[in-house]
Amino acid sequence: MRLLQTDAAARLGEALRGFRRAALAARFTPEALAAADRGDYRALLDQCGDDPLGVFTRLFVAGITVDAEAASNALAPLTLGEAVRCGMLIPGGYDVIADWGAQFEGDRLLFSDQRPNTTGGRGPDHVLGVGGASKLLLDLTLRDPVASALDLGTGCGVQALALTDHAAAVAATDLSDRALAFAALNAAVNGADLELLQGDLLAPVAGRTFDLVVANPPFVIATPGSGWTYRDGGREADGIAAELAAASVDLLNPGGTMQFLANWLHRKGEDWTERVAGWFPDEGALVWAVEREALDPLDYVRTWQRDSGESHDAEQAAAWLDWFEANEVEAVGFGFIAVRKANGPSRIVCEEARHAVQAPWSDRIADRFAVLESAIEPEALWESRLRVADGVVLQQTAAVGEEGWDVDRQWLQQAEGMRYAEEVDPLVVAFLGACNGEAEVRLQVQLLAETYGAEPALLYAQLYPVIRRLVERGFLQL
Repeated sequence: MRLLQTDAAARLGEALRGFRRAALAARFTPEALAAADRGDYRALLDQCGDDPLGVFTRLFVAGITVDAEAASNALAPLTLGEAVRCGMLIPGGYDVIADWGAQFEGDRLLFSDQRPNTTGGRGPDHVLGVGGASKLLLDLTLRDPVASALDLGTGCGVQALALTDHAAAVAATDLSDRALAFAALNAAVNGADLELLQGDLLAPVAGRTFDLVVANPPFVIATPGSGWTYRDGGREADGIAAELAAASVDLLNPGGTMQFLANWLHRKGEDWTERVAGWFPDEGALVWAVEREALDPLDYVRTWQRDSGESHDAEQAAAWLDWFEANEVEAVGFGFIAVRKANGPSRIVCEEARHAVQAPWSDRIADRFAVLESAIEPEALWESRLRVADGVVLQQTAAVGEEGWDVDRQWLQQAEGMRYAEEVDPLVVAFLGACNGEAEVRLQVQLLAETYGAEPALLYAQLYPVIRRLVERGFLQL
């Protein structure tokens, strides 16, 4: 399936060459653009002219009709007839209106099905544009140069096009023919080369391996029979995430990385971290799974019914909630999983991170992999030279007692990176005070043992789990 043949797509790209976010920023006031981002197009429309930029802004940003002759002039060398026949524009007398949505990601123009805040509706084969989830994955993705990359469930090609900036070859898959048609169009409009493959999840790339794999899959945990291709993966419960996790090591070249968004169940009597960790093989995987939020079943159902315009469907909501209840689901977590293929036993870290984190997330992932790849077993840490990371401060609370101020709580706080906070006791505070990158941990523990009248080996056994955690969470650096 193609929305436009290659030569017509190239002509569309030529017509739209000047329609970029930078051009809008130069043309419209910041206030008008900010209001438009919130769905208020009044100031933007007041500043539109009849030139191609103004015509495209009215069509694809505000989603309002324009004169057919003006649209024809703006689209040249693509003809108005071609734009109508491929479904981009809908005629209405002497006017036309956009039937596709258009958004910017960086300086790229991306077409998709029309956005919810315009006049379009959604069908089961709806193709999304750039949304919150896709922006999160863009922020997560490591951008080191690689030879090969794969985008699983590409949709309109958001991730795949971004991968072309640092991957020599990019493959992209999707179950939906319509999604791949939009991806092909967007590749042509933006002058990119993508290998587009139709099929269910991993099937189109069976037996192949890549340096980098990303996925914003249809991860929504839906009731059986749901038909929204862009969000419902057709697996039971959180099976699509489990499937990606299980396949991750075999899909990667040595040292390769896989990053994907996911939902997972919080079931009664089951720790979600154990559930997610259980999806991965025992060998060859370094894993960081981060939960950004968790919704109870009712909020989850309401969220996704609003997404698909089905808020009025009480029967669907009841069936969905009944399924959650029957399966003892107390909440649904949302977050991301990063996997690196490595030698040796798998090391898996699952944690919650609800707070604001320093952007980009890709830097946080690089930091975490650096730690997971480090030697932080007891013997290695014993001989390491640790230093307190930049931006880490010690904070205290104290109350006035009979002999002055009594410190009742002490914690470390990161001003940068993950911005973790970690409560520490006086012994750990004393240890950290000497972590300047010069003395070995062995020497520090021996001095502390002398101060506290303790056996060094026993003191280190007590301190080791705390030191390791502080290294893993970036308070201490090797």
